Amino acid sequence: MAQPSLDAAVPAGVDPGEYARLLRRVHEAVLSGHRPPARLRPVIADSWERMRSSRIDPDAGRPVPVLPHDELQRHRSASPLADLLPMLRESLMGVADDASHFMVVADEHSRVLWRDGSARLRRLADSMGAVEGTQWSEETIGTNALGTSLTVDRPLQVYSAEHYVRGLHQVTCASAPVHDPRNGRVLGAVNLTGPARTVHPATLALVNAVARHAESQLRGRHHAHLDRLRAVAAPLMAGMRENALVVDADGWTAAAAGMDPPRRLLLPRGLEGGGAWLSGLGECRVEPLPGGWLIRPGGGEAPAPTELVLDLTDSAAPQLTVCGPSGRWTHRLTLRHCELLFLLSRRREGCSAAQLAADLFDDADRLVTVRAEMSRLRRHLGGVVDSRPYRLNEGLRVEVHTPENPADLLPASTAPGIRRARAEAVGGARQDRTLPR
Repeated sequence: MAQPSLDAAVPAGVDPGEYARLLRRVHEAVLSGHRPPARLRPVIADSWERMRSSRIDPDAGRPVPVLPHDELQRHRSASPLADLLPMLRESLMGVADDASHFMVVADEHSRVLWRDGSARLRRLADSMGAVEGTQWSEETIGTNALGTSLTVDRPLQVYSAEHYVRGLHQVTCASAPVHDPRNGRVLGAVNLTGPARTVHPATLALVNAVARHAESQLRGRHHAHLDRLRAVAAPLMAGMRENALVVDADGWTAAAAGMDPPRRLLLPRGLEGGGAWLSGLGECRVEPLPGGWLIRPGGGEAPAPTELVLDLTDSAAPQLTVCGPSGRWTHRLTLRHCELLFLLSRRREGCSAAQLAADLFDDADRLVTVRAEMSRLRRHLGGVVDSRPYRLNEGLRVEVHTPENPADLLPASTAPGIRRARAEAVGGARQDRTLPR
């Protein structure tokens, strides 16, 4: 008989207590090397693979130091979520108290910056070590909703023995990342945690809704900033007789003159005034403005880039570096663009849209989606990606830097092509460890 697949935190119609007992049997079987009585959800199975590769102790995790108070205060002050804390508390705490949960707000490194809940639930948090200033990443305490949701960059609920470390089997937790709407960067996460018996699927929906509301508030602040930048630039742009753009520090367009502006321009890190090569525009003159930049395209064809470095060693901050006669350009990448560039780097001869659709979605008919993504990628990366077939420019020298632990290769990706590459790398690493020296 086929093994049942555990595709939800607690499948509909299943008794949570019975399900927790099943998960404990799965946990014991996997850790002892026996065949488990059921399959884990893929997101949990992938996380456990990372835990085994990192040699996380399932009985204790790793020591979790607590930040000194002054350092904790520094991280709190630097967090963009600090101004949203009243809204987060108002949105979550009423439900959290009723559902016997406590609230956690963490930064992008899974550090607990704020925690709230009743005295009874704070004692539960203390017993788990979930105190302000600790780091609840996968690397310290194993699979958990807070650390794993930040690793895979999506909302996640983890129940009972889905936690890799046995000391967390008593709880259920739901977490959702919060992103900066200007650049997609993860700012942190909101989390609700409580006793395992209080598990409810609506908890994850609530946490996700609150995270999206936080992003909406940040987006409103960004629009207000663009309005202020537009007002500053208006007198300057009114007399402009050449093509020009005004963008904010993240490349979002506030105003344009004499040209059809991109919605967003990819800017290199450490941009300074003077000359610069900008993807999609070529050589430009760049002048600082309060809160942004005035950019004047220089015209003419930009020299073709000669080298591309795809750096995936830090799953939280993958980046692309392009080098050529005009200089060096580095930019953070979205997960989808990481997937596409990695897949293209493995097939220098090129791929059809159908091949990419199969590698990304396990569906060779998703051609429209692939073509739209490739159009965006080629628009951003002029001279790097060619079409018919889709491929990296044959004149480029390409380097791909991957994590030391193969299980950490794009852990947020569920694309079949990436999962195959990850499994091949993990298998190769294990074979290397068993070879005689």
